[in-house]
Amino acid sequence: MTILDQLADHARLRVSLRKEQVSSEEMRARARDLANQSFSFEKALEADPDIAFICECKKASPSKGLIAPEFPYLQIAKDYEAAGADAISVLTEPKWFLGADEYLKEIASEVSIPCLRKDFTVDPYMIYEAKVLGASAVLLIMSILPEMTAAEYLKIADSLGLSALVEAHNEEEVKAAVRIGARVIGVNNRNLKDFSVDTENSRKLRDLIPHDVLFVSESGVSTADDVRLLREIGADAVLVGETLMRSSDKTEKLKELRG
Repeated sequence: MTILDQLADHARLRVSLRKEQVSSEEMRARARDLANQSFSFEKALEADPDIAFICECKKASPSKGLIAPEFPYLQIAKDYEAAGADAISVLTEPKWFLGADEYLKEIASEVSIPCLRKDFTVDPYMIYEAKVLGASAVLLIMSILPEMTAAEYLKIADSLGLSALVEAHNEEEVKAAVRIGARVIGVNNRNLKDFSVDTENSRKLRDLIPHDVLFVSESGVSTADDVRLLREIGADAVLVGETLMRSSDKTEKLKELRG
């Protein structure tokens, strides 16, 4: 069993426990009360004339362990916003990434830029929950979702005005993401099965993504040269986590990455 399988299984367990606290019907009703057609996440990525930056609030990861022992997540998010980030990715997975729903709820209420709920979406409940927590986007990972399920989840997100970052790792997954009508496709340069990272993955898969679909390169972006190469192949956005989290001056680091 890969770590991705474990993450997905643990997400299912978390959802089953949550449903005992707030029923599916109640969570769906709360989310639908907040439904709109804003899609602010994808609009923010489209609006950047250069390459958009999705900056991540992440305390730990399965591959690197504890990244930020001190984790003033609200201040980090505000620093990102002040530095010109286009969006913020907030980890809510609690076991391996040490994330929390409360982080997302607080950050989304305190910043004016859109927030992505970075979690392992394995149940419609998590999409409704993301809306209630204040997210503007959810993550759909093709590696853990059958194509028909991903298509269903995308429709649910659309009905709430949530963008979906549909993540793919290989050619087959990118083609599936295109078939279900994804408007934002993220190519993860990290293989979540063995944790190897190769930004060449984005270059290799770029031509499979239609140019009217937003293309996000995720993971392994650590230098201005990385960003420059991704800019050259037509990436619309990059998602940067560990590099920024390990930097003592996140504003300066973001400037450096922009080149």
